[in-house]
Amino acid sequence: MTTRKLMAVRASQPTSDGDGVKIRRVAGFQDARMDPFLMLDELKGDDSKDYVGGFPPHPHRGIETLTIMLKGHFRHQDHLGNVGELRDGGAQWMSAGRGVIHSEMPMMTDGQLHGFQLWINLPAAKKMQPADYRDFQSESIPTVALGDNAQLRLISGELNGQSGPLTKPAVPMLVGELTLDGRVALPVPGDYHLMAYLYQGRVRVDDQEVAAGQMLHFGDGDTLALEALEPSGLLLLAGQPIREPVAHWGPFVMNTMAEIDQAIADYQAGRLTD
Repeated sequence: MTTRKLMAVRASQPTSDGDGVKIRRVAGFQDARMDPFLMLDELKGDDSKDYVGGFPPHPHRGIETLTIMLKGHFRHQDHLGNVGELRDGGAQWMSAGRGVIHSEMPMMTDGQLHGFQLWINLPAAKKMQPADYRDFQSESIPTVALGDNAQLRLISGELNGQSGPLTKPAVPMLVGELTLDGRVALPVPGDYHLMAYLYQGRVRVDDQEVAAGQMLHFGDGDTLALEALEPSGLLLLAGQPIREPVAHWGPFVMNTMAEIDQAIADYQAGRLTD
């Protein structure tokens, strides 16, 4: 057993997207430590004016997204006719492939909204595959007990003999919502990049204390070990790196700028989703 060392801590940054939706963002399009993940947005609010405009219809090519709602609803609608509304604790996955046009609308539950959207890169060989969509309500997401003080709601990957409902992402990954009040150690595949976003509480890793709103990047090894100094919640993000060039412009992520230019031209000509 080799425990992964804490290599870096990055603060999320306040910004807005869509129709003025307030978010906190960790972007890593050119950060090899995040590969295969590209960006994480945290949506959190208790005032509807912070998100009421939602994310009107917009295109994507070359990525997958995974949306996880801790509190609140999230409605997805796309050009394929998919319509899905997450409830508290649910998750939804979308693969844009060669092209998708969709809208997303967050909604409060009991005056609260808290969720995340993760952008995941697609390998070059899969960037032009057909678009796809699936959603998973809370009851379909297993909870893995990790001793007396911790548990993981497992969305993708395998842990302690259990599997998450997202079984066919383009790249292998282990993603889940980790809650703990004390120490925890859990296995992580040694060939995965590992990070964790602390959204609640305070933890200690390698004698370093980290507060909420931070992304933790870990080094090599096969075990994640940390200690909560108060009841804490983290989004666990581990994935097999793609190690390909990343070209990014707005909603499109490809391998070269020529491919980005083609995506823009296809969208403007109305053939992005053909």
